[in-house]
Amino acid sequence: MPTNPARRKLLADAGLRVLADAGARGLTHRAVDAEAGVPTGTCSNYFGSRDELLGALAEHVLVRIGPTPERLAELADREPDLGLLVDYIRYIVERTTEAPELTVALFELRLEARRRPTLAATLGDTLVGAHRDDVAFNVERGLPGGATEIALLRFAIDGLLLDRLTVPLAPDLDTDHLVETIVRRLVGPSTGAPPPAGASGGGEAVQ
Repeated sequence: MPTNPARRKLLADAGLRVLADAGARGLTHRAVDAEAGVPTGTCSNYFGSRDELLGALAEHVLVRIGPTPERLAELADREPDLGLLVDYIRYIVERTTEAPELTVALFELRLEARRRPTLAATLGDTLVGAHRDDVAFNVERGLPGGATEIALLRFAIDGLLLDRLTVPLAPDLDTDHLVETIVRRLVGPSTGAPPPAGASGGGEAVQ
């Protein structure tokens, strides 16, 4: 089997674009070859089956949208308060929306995983690992909330991303403000932190 890392990455990147544009049903070795601009048969040389290709994409997508050590170090140097947690979650949204096709591809992988146990296992390990990293950052910095609160934030942010990247329910609402509102309402009450600017204790900020 070929072991050229650069070519493997090229194909994986192309595979994610195909997933985002054509969905899981449109993901074929031939489609990836065409998207990557390589000779027909190249993708099948690196990923012998469709399951192998999907598994590789499940691992690669989180690498593409993962945090950079430099940005994490910058955040870790700050005062451990609710504002830092808000900015940490903002960073998740920032890096998952600056290349929206990657997040759309991740949603496609999650849907396809319902039908493919092998993909579900690979993608599950990848997602759980990313969640574990988020919890570790929170705990190590002494930020408000624990594993349950971080999971709740992830559920809310994933829903927000799905909304923003598909058919927005309320397109006029500012995404950044929504992120801050989500964090403060899920985690803030136990800290006594004030609501974001322009928000009240009721539901006006997100109506």
